[in-house]
Amino acid sequence: MGRPFLRAISLTSAGLIVICSASCGSAGGNGASAGLEKATLTVGAVPVADEAGLFIAEDEGLFRDVGLDVKIDPIVSSALATQDQNNGTYDITAGNSVSYIQDQVSRRSNLEIVAEGSLMQPNNQALYTLPGSPLRGITELGHARIGVNVTNNIGTLLISSVLEEHGVSLRDVTFVAVKTGFPGMAQALQQHQIDVAWLPEPFGSADAMKYGFQEVTDLDQGATTSFPVGWYVVTKTWAEKYPRTLAAFLGALKQGQEIADTDRSAVEQAMEKLPFPYTVAAPIAAVMSLENYPLSVAPEIDLSRVQRVADAMYQFHMLAQTFQVSSMLS
Repeated sequence: MGRPFLRAISLTSAGLIVICSASCGSAGGNGASAGLEKATLTVGAVPVADEAGLFIAEDEGLFRDVGLDVKIDPIVSSALATQDQNNGTYDITAGNSVSYIQDQVSRRSNLEIVAEGSLMQPNNQALYTLPGSPLRGITELGHARIGVNVTNNIGTLLISSVLEEHGVSLRDVTFVAVKTGFPGMAQALQQHQIDVAWLPEPFGSADAMKYGFQEVTDLDQGATTSFPVGWYVVTKTWAEKYPRTLAAFLGALKQGQEIADTDRSAVEQAMEKLPFPYTVAAPIAAVMSLENYPLSVAPEIDLSRVQRVADAMYQFHMLAQTFQVSSMLS
């Protein structure tokens, strides 16, 4: 089917105009690379649907078309990956927004948000329990042990917001870090180490299909509706050193985001091609809920939207004081 590729992308942040059509070949890529400070990039990315635009851009050759050789390394979490970003192992990382703010506020890193990766949509993130469990609704979770991959991060934030809106006291809830992360949530639930599991896609659909887990509540509601989940970041030093390279990367990524947002089959194929053990089986890819993939890249990132993350973190005591996300924008 036809895809709405952008024929000309104006990248004002670096003063570079990359002209590329869907038929660009290797010759076009070689021509574009002449003006780049760096043509080979290593991107650390959590291999989930949040970063679908990135994987599509790689699969479709969109990075090659602008003269970039991009290697995508799977990472466990953005919180850990920023250490390697600081030492130069990664040029760019893609991960959850909460981790990046935590890293910035603690001054472990000096980061710049260069693109929004994903916005939560219905059933992207949900709480699940065993079939037959008496915990059938969110108001029944007052004394529940809720499994998350790591505490004091985006899962805790989303869940806390929804619980509070439904009158559930957070003092009575216990967040349990499951050491094996999302792949181990099913076992933790079945062994009654936790009462409820936080499962983002594709784990939610996969475990519900395999084990018959029941959804207790969707986290895309109230204050967390369309919550900004994923960002792409670089260090501010890197952005200053490689402006034309960054502009070329963002131009290709923006095309990948547009495809992800308009062509579900492309996202499914990208998920099925993820490296083992992150590969999503075709039946799961076909039914999993997908995020929204915004086209906002630097310098046109929606400030009010990214600020929502810091405001929510402050509200639920994940920040000691308010934080202006504008300090992380160019």
